[in-house]
Amino acid sequence: MSRPCISPQLRQVVAARSDYRCAYCLTDEQIIGGFFTIDHIIPLFLGGITTPENLCLACWDCNLIKSARIAALDPNTGLMTPLFHPYKQDWDDHFVWQAEGLLILGSTPVGRATVNSLKLNRPPLVKARHYWIRAGWHPPDKSENIV
Repeated sequence: MSRPCISPQLRQVVAARSDYRCAYCLTDEQIIGGFFTIDHIIPLFLGGITTPENLCLACWDCNLIKSARIAALDPNTGLMTPLFHPYKQDWDDHFVWQAEGLLILGSTPVGRATVNSLKLNRPPLVKARHYWIRAGWHPPDKSENIV
């Protein structure tokens, strides 16, 4: 199956809808120095379609790690759990920032499965967050949920 072409106009709609942040780890595209990719929330392989409702902005690592998955194991229960859906669920309902924004913790089975399977606290990202916090660029204002 060939990947559909995402027009610059559709990319702009999706990026603006995500506030130019990765829909999963909330990294800001502007502080990376490059463009993020567009993720099919429900992958084409599983019947997803290329519409704004099924597309979100994602950093390259979150997108590559997520791959074609829509579910993963909740590390606390061992049960298969749907991954976070950026447009059907609110980020703050499933995740909290810990240590002033250094780490993302899952507060629900969906959050825990997503944090664990997408490796939202991968070491290079945590190291970068440390510097972003010091610069006052992180955590995003969108998420006031810090523990």
